[in-house]
Amino acid sequence: MTTLKSKLHDDLNVAIRARDELSSSTLRLTLTAITKEEVAGTEKRELSDDEVLKVITREAKKRREAADAFAQGGRPEQAEREKAEGELLARYLPQQMSDDELNAIVAQAVEETKAAGVEGPRAMGAVMKIVNPKVAGQAEGGRVAAAVKKLLAG
Repeated sequence: MTTLKSKLHDDLNVAIRARDELSSSTLRLTLTAITKEEVAGTEKRELSDDEVLKVITREAKKRREAADAFAQGGRPEQAEREKAEGELLARYLPQQMSDDELNAIVAQAVEETKAAGVEGPRAMGAVMKIVNPKVAGQAEGGRVAAAVKKLLAG
């Protein structure tokens, strides 16, 4: 069992003993998503920590989107629960990169693509190919894309 997955199991046991309903249900759903990912495809396999991290990131994103949808739908109590679940999952994710750090990496990638002869909005794909591996897990794709568009347009 990977270290991150075993940490989730340990935290689930602690939450169950403490009768923490929010934590236990959130961790159960996340572990279920991990198990589902492990058995997807032709044969069962053990996920690496990076793959487990991607599942947790996806689950946290679902919670944020659900919280927004509930808030817009006039269900603030459900939105608060989704937000709390998202914050709980965020504890297992790496620290998010600041806007300044992200912009510096994007600016460097834009310079590299300009040196290669690709400029303007057409360079979006080339810049994203350079930036994404550097910021994996530390910045969401939407945030990265917005930063790239802003620098390419300006």
